[in-house]
Amino acid sequence: MRDVEQQVPSVQSILSSSTGDPDEARLESQELSRYLLAKSYFDCREYDRCSAVFLPLTTTAPISASSPNDKNKTPTKGTKGKGKETDETISKSNLSSNALPRLSQKALFLALYAKYMSGEKKKDEDSEMILGPADNGSVINKELVGIGRSLEEWFSERALRGAEEGNQGWLEYLYGVVLAKGKSEEDAKRWLIRSVYLCPYNWSAWLELSGLFSSFEDVQKIVPDLPQNLMTLIFHLYASQELYQSTEQTYQELTQLEEIFPGSQFLKTQRALLYYHAKDFDEAESVFSAILNSDPYRIDSLDHYSNILYVMAARPKLAFLAQIATATDKFRPETCCVVGNYYSLKSEHEKAVMYFRRALTLDRSFLSAWTLMGHEYVEMKNTHAAIESYRRAVDVNRKDYRAWYGLGQTYEVLEMHLYALFYYQRAASLRPYDPKMWQAVGSCYDKVGRPTSSIKAYKRALVAGAHYDSQSSFGSGASVGEGPTGILDPEILFQIALMYEKLKELNEAASYMELTLAQEEGPADEQDEETRGGGTGVTNTTSKARMWLARWAFSKSNLPRAMELANELCQDGVEVEEAKALIRDLRARMESTKA
Repeated sequence: MRDVEQQVPSVQSILSSSTGDPDEARLESQELSRYLLAKSYFDCREYDRCSAVFLPLTTTAPISASSPNDKNKTPTKGTKGKGKETDETISKSNLSSNALPRLSQKALFLALYAKYMSGEKKKDEDSEMILGPADNGSVINKELVGIGRSLEEWFSERALRGAEEGNQGWLEYLYGVVLAKGKSEEDAKRWLIRSVYLCPYNWSAWLELSGLFSSFEDVQKIVPDLPQNLMTLIFHLYASQELYQSTEQTYQELTQLEEIFPGSQFLKTQRALLYYHAKDFDEAESVFSAILNSDPYRIDSLDHYSNILYVMAARPKLAFLAQIATATDKFRPETCCVVGNYYSLKSEHEKAVMYFRRALTLDRSFLSAWTLMGHEYVEMKNTHAAIESYRRAVDVNRKDYRAWYGLGQTYEVLEMHLYALFYYQRAASLRPYDPKMWQAVGSCYDKVGRPTSSIKAYKRALVAGAHYDSQSSFGSGASVGEGPTGILDPEILFQIALMYEKLKELNEAASYMELTLAQEEGPADEQDEETRGGGTGVTNTTSKARMWLARWAFSKSNLPRAMELANELCQDGVEVEEAKALIRDLRARMESTKA
């Protein structure tokens, strides 16, 4: 019996986070009862009570509305307290009137993080209703300044005592979060990297680090500075997916991780999102469906699944998904977005907005809800609310190309084309292989009177069409991309031809019009050049190109070619009246020529 009792670990050993540091272990043992009390308060979302268990009421009180890193202090160097103590005094933890009590790192992190959460909660309360008078994005977390200064003093004191090796990574993570909120992103990256070195399994630190990158090149630069372990591989995969890198390397990384964690729903979700970003909606829907069947109570990422079903116009499946999510947890932002997408598909835009607002009431940083609500306001012709929704989406995540694209479309509706051009360019920089982005950029260049730049943008769209299907719906895709088919988008070719016409380069314009016309039959077979197939068939765009070429041939006195094209127009049933008028002119010209 005694042997069994000796094998049972104590509560202190289970809850201890110290790694061989006797001072930390002693502090954690002394704080155990208070720590359990504070953790209970935290779990009940009583953040102020949680913090008050360890910190005096004056500690971390906000001093000013300035940035927590306003003086660009380096926490590893000595900081001056209010009483201007010497370094020896500072080393004895008598830092200032705002000094922290002697606590273990675990207790201090819980207390300061509770302060941070309390500030976030009060910020949401001060903002009041979504897109209301007070919700202008300028309300800040008033606890950030105090938390930042307290952590600076704590790190300074640790550096002076030479005790940095005993740091556990939690306070570095919190300081990185505070710096990121204060827009000191480079400093935030540095501290978050320290955190993941000390505590590599804190996924929250990796998520915060991922949110600080605006391009894949930035991620590649930082990878050598990261710890070389499994968590870095998972982070690299996640960051690549967030930055829409559906490359062979990304799929290989995902396959390697799936061999290690074959049943991971997180990795399966990443695969589905990669398919989604590549516009392979059938595969993405299949993966999400399998995830839902194996784990029907999992709400995470269901908003993305609902986006896919919306794009595919799969209304019965979307209704079923909304029922499952609502039955599981109706007070999750993902659930509200699923239901909002369902009502949007039914064209009940007011109800959709109501559910997206509900999602944001639950979590104001929920990106999908801001973007989707902007789409709904565009449908409702409420451009002011749409712009504000998209702006808030961009504030939450600068990598959301849909929000940038939505801003461009909204300003284009308002005929503010220079503004629209700026936002379209941002969207195109995030999705350089999406032809829809470059097509929008080319259209804006045309409207601001820059046809040469417009041609360059349209040609970029043609190149991008080799990677993705050229059609999309509001920047998210409307049809399933099936890879390159050898067919160029006739609309883009037609627009390029029109730009050359504006530049008075009519021969070049005629070449692109001929190329537009060739897309009806598709590319020639490699073995038999006379065999063609898979073309677009007759469309309004190709009919316009045929009419342009007929008039061009008429102006060049190539009457047989003009007559041939005009007769084809009459058979196509498009531009018939203009074609008949052209035929009459051609016959008159031919008769006068014979006479």
